[in-house]
Amino acid sequence: MALKSTVFKADLQVSDLDRHHYQSYPLTLARHPSETDERLMVRLLAFALFASDGLSFGRGLSTEDEPALFEPDLTGAIRRWIDVGLPDERDLRRACGRADEVVVLVYGGRAADIWWQQNEGKLKALDKLSVLALEAADSAALATLAGRTMRLQCTIQDGRIYLADEATTLEFEPRWLKRAA
Repeated sequence: MALKSTVFKADLQVSDLDRHHYQSYPLTLARHPSETDERLMVRLLAFALFASDGLSFGRGLSTEDEPALFEPDLTGAIRRWIDVGLPDERDLRRACGRADEVVVLVYGGRAADIWWQQNEGKLKALDKLSVLALEAADSAALATLAGRTMRLQCTIQDGRIYLADEATTLEFEPRWLKRAA
């Protein structure tokens, strides 16, 4: 018998002072049985970083060739493609052909560093691609906020992120490995 996804509900309040974007989002996230709390929360963080009315979560790990999050334009074309983790360079090349902008939020400590070292040369040629990295301690700390029902406040100012629930406040600053041209 196949395991089913676990449903998480999040009430996310975003105050992005860098983009002047302030809004609350009632979100429903499905966590695939093979997905960790860390990856789930990195997806939620990616939503907060690029929050907009049109941003949606993809169908998940079981669906290949689909992003973790995407934002279509009014015609249905993909305006922004957002992935998390350590995607294959070929998948990112295809994504750049399908979307106006592609963003990858990498995490995983040493594995992320190795992934970047192995792919940096090929990825630098992709003009539509931006790569943002989280430190291992930051993504691990995000996992501690995971709960079936979450009330989170995310404040973004000068590139720093403050993510808080009722008991804990996390502060970190992802680093840009590559910005789109």
